[in-house]
Amino acid sequence: MQEFLTNLLGSTHGFLAYATVFGILVACGLGVPLPEDISLILGGFLAHKGAASLPIMMLIGFAGILAGDSLIFLAGRRLGSQVGRSPTGFLARVVTPEKRARVEGLFGLHGQKIVMIARFLPGVRAVTYFTAGSAGMAYWRFILWDGLAALLSAPFFVWVGFHFGDKLDYGIERMKEGQLVVFGVIALVGLVAFLWRKRLAVLRGAALKAAVKASPVSAHLLTGAAPEAQPATAPVFEQSAGPERMHVRD
Repeated sequence: MQEFLTNLLGSTHGFLAYATVFGILVACGLGVPLPEDISLILGGFLAHKGAASLPIMMLIGFAGILAGDSLIFLAGRRLGSQVGRSPTGFLARVVTPEKRARVEGLFGLHGQKIVMIARFLPGVRAVTYFTAGSAGMAYWRFILWDGLAALLSAPFFVWVGFHFGDKLDYGIERMKEGQLVVFGVIALVGLVAFLWRKRLAVLRGAALKAAVKASPVSAHLLTGAAPEAQPATAPVFEQSAGPERMHVRD
C-alpha cells in the first residue's frame, strides 16, 4: 500500500498534489483501507522536494481529515442504527456488528472523549465516528474532539515526511515505532482509568452502606429508595348506646 501511494503521489505537484492528498484523506475517513498517516507523510515529502508548500500541505491534511470524518459521521446520523446490525452494503463491510459492539462499549467507558482517542486507533476509527453520528452526538462536539486530535496528528505526520524527506523509509519506520508507543500508552491509561473508576464505585457503595447502617435516619432518606409500605389497619367498629348505632373507633 505504501508503494501504491508513493507511485500515486510521487509525480504530483502544486494543486494536483494538494487535491490528491485531500482526496486520499477523505477516502480514509470513509473507511477505505488506505494508510492515512503514510498519505500525510508523503504529502510532507512532496513539500521536502519543493512540489508543495509545507504550511499549505499541513492545512490540506487537517482539512482532509475533518472532511472525511464528517462524512462518515453524517452517514451515521442519516442511517441511524441500520448499519452494523444488518450486514448489507459497503458501510456494512466497514461497520461490522463486532466492531460496532466494541465501539459502543468504548463509548460507555470513556464517553465522548473516545472520538479523540479513536484518531490514534485506525482499526476502529471509521466505526467510532459512524457510531457517534448514529447515537445522536452533537456535530459541534464531534468536530471539537476530532479537530483537537487532527490538529495533533496532521501537522506532525506532514512534518515527519518533510524532515525525513531524504531518508523517507527511515522516517516511516520511526513513525511506526512511535505509534506502537502511543497505542501502548493509550491502552495503559484506559486500563488505569477503568480500574480507578471501578475502585471509586466500590468505595462509594461501601461508604453508603456504612452511613445507612450507622445513621438513625430512615434508610430511604439516605439512599433515595422508596419507603416500605406499612400494612393498613382495619377500622374497628363499636356499638354505642341507642338502637343499632355504630361508629368507627380511631
